[in-house]
Amino acid sequence: MIRFDGRTAIVTGAGNGLGRSHALMLAERGCNVVVNDLGGSVHGEGASLSAAEQVVKEIEDKGGKAMAHGANVTKADEVADMVETAIAKFGAVDILVNNAGILRDKSFSKMTEEDFRLVVDVHLMGSMICTKAVWDHMKERNYGRIAMTSSSSGIYGNFGQSNYGAAKMGLVGLMNVLQIEGAKYDIRVNTLSPTAHTRMTEGLIPEAALELMTPESVSAGLVYLVSEDAPKRTILAAGAGGYAAAKIYETPGVYLKPEDQTPDKVAEHIERITAPEGQQELTDGSGQTLKFLAYAADHFGVKLG
Repeated sequence: MIRFDGRTAIVTGAGNGLGRSHALMLAERGCNVVVNDLGGSVHGEGASLSAAEQVVKEIEDKGGKAMAHGANVTKADEVADMVETAIAKFGAVDILVNNAGILRDKSFSKMTEEDFRLVVDVHLMGSMICTKAVWDHMKERNYGRIAMTSSSSGIYGNFGQSNYGAAKMGLVGLMNVLQIEGAKYDIRVNTLSPTAHTRMTEGLIPEAALELMTPESVSAGLVYLVSEDAPKRTILAAGAGGYAAAKIYETPGVYLKPEDQTPDKVAEHIERITAPEGQQELTDGSGQTLKFLAYAADHFGVKLG
């Protein structure tokens, strides 16, 4: 059984919905939990610590240990205070769950720069700020488990969510880099892509389907992603009891001789370029460069390495 006895987790946006579910499930398995929530609306308006305090009460009533903190994840000083307070109370921060988020949905033609920037600030910059606040602490302790929260809106796209989709795909890129940088310190970074009925999905999903989409079914995946034996660099899609891995592949592509490196020849060969046979999941950005260099070197008879 996966347990977290002696571990401490910060869960952002944990006053309601998925964050609350994550916090409760971690606490049930022995984790000390910092319940972070600004207490704003789904649109990012207002602030109140009451939601976070209620979750703390639920945890403590069941014999668990928790504390509430109302840090705004976009404010580095407030996040730093949260981390320092957590370390003072529990001794360390072992786990960070970047869950806090807001929505400002509109078609791109109607979306303002303010709405775009605010969503990116909360989801992407907020996750960066929280991760930055625990990163050196985790490096010093040679242990860390970090979960980003992405979305199918970022991985695949969804009408009216250009701001949300951009931020959510940005988190996949952040995970990819941090997993490489944190590997030797046993900092494992993964991403959750959830489907659940929360305040953010009200009005978007038929009522008959809502009872299948429990936050707890998503939290089961999240808890695994931050466990002792967590995977690395995994995008875990979870919802309604379904679990899958989302992956980004690159096709083998083609090599075009110097005289054929023109837009016209690219168009002529586009079917071969996009053919999926032999596609690979690359482990870092250099993989693409080395692949293309190998093609060119083979053509010119140049030895690499």
